[in-house]
Amino acid sequence: KLTEQHAINSAKLMNETQPNYVSTLVVNFPMGMQRFSSRFPDFKALPQIMLFEEIYLFLNDLELDRTIFRSDHASNSLVLKGILNKDKERLMLQTEQAINHPNEARLRHGNKLGL
Repeated sequence: KLTEQHAINSAKLMNETQPNYVSTLVVNFPMGMQRFSSRFPDFKALPQIMLFEEIYLFLNDLELDRTIFRSDHASNSLVLKGILNKDKERLMLQTEQAINHPNEARLRHGNKLGL
């Protein structure tokens, strides 16, 4: 329920600090969701499409000068790489493609995150 707030506030933090490098990861549960849920009962894992929407919101609100951006960890189904803000439009288009046409997007296979 705090996905939008998370994306927007994360972007605000990046804009304020202008980091050299920004990377995103997708939360996963190597010890099982039940173990995590016992400590955070209100948490609900996002379906894949909503993860793409969250990264889109994050990218949309970023105003960076020369930040290396990577979303290429094994946890990310959609691999994104670029320099922000130079490549922002391309990264947003790739993300939009994944949202609107996930079967046509270049997604990593074998990532069982609920596409």
